[in-house]
Amino acid sequence: MGDIRRRGAVVLGITGLVAPLTLALGTAPAQAASCTTQTGPYQKQVEKFLGRPVDGRQSATDCKAIQAFQTKHGITPNAGYAGSVTWGVMDLMNKQKAVGNNPNKNGTCPVNKGRIACVNLTLQLSWIQDGRNLVYGPVPVRTGRDGYETRTGLKKVYWRDIDHVSSIYNVPMPYSQFFDGGQAFHSVGLSMWNPPGSHGCVNMTTTTAKKYWSLLKNGDDVFVYGRKPGT
Repeated sequence: MGDIRRRGAVVLGITGLVAPLTLALGTAPAQAASCTTQTGPYQKQVEKFLGRPVDGRQSATDCKAIQAFQTKHGITPNAGYAGSVTWGVMDLMNKQKAVGNNPNKNGTCPVNKGRIACVNLTLQLSWIQDGRNLVYGPVPVRTGRDGYETRTGLKKVYWRDIDHVSSIYNVPMPYSQFFDGGQAFHSVGLSMWNPPGSHGCVNMTTTTAKKYWSLLKNGDDVFVYGRKPGT
């Protein structure tokens, strides 16, 4: 899986282990394409999400609003078409918002482990809890795309590297906390809704990654469950 370039000495404590790189690369927001006049299959849903008049017909103003959303979140092509990918992102945002402050309502993430970081792949949400008490979150995250799925199950943080750099992709992975082979929490400079997803890592905003860095330590539990849409 390749080697790792590190800043400073790091002791892994596991014989022969080389932490591989599964960086979540994504498509950066593209330059705005020409606006389409075509009405999309999810026109009404997209209009409602964006607070536009819901008439199910594409207008120039509709297109500009849709295009701005697509550009912000790196959805391509960003031509203002109300297609399945754009609506899928919006639908996920709606579902994430509906969770509110009770992300473990069904008790799926273990409550008998003390402090634990939970990752719901289905809703692309993560949070930290201590028993039944919510410590931080829930926050949107960006997990593995099809073919590079973030692996499910109970894991532990085993290595932390605040200035990790990928020798495979030659890009920084700040605030990396590895919990399963090369899969780690780390920050990226992308929208959390940027499709199609990472190469296995759990991507976070810088603010979230810093908070996770301050709250977690080696040996803390991580529980990943569900299935990311489209995988």
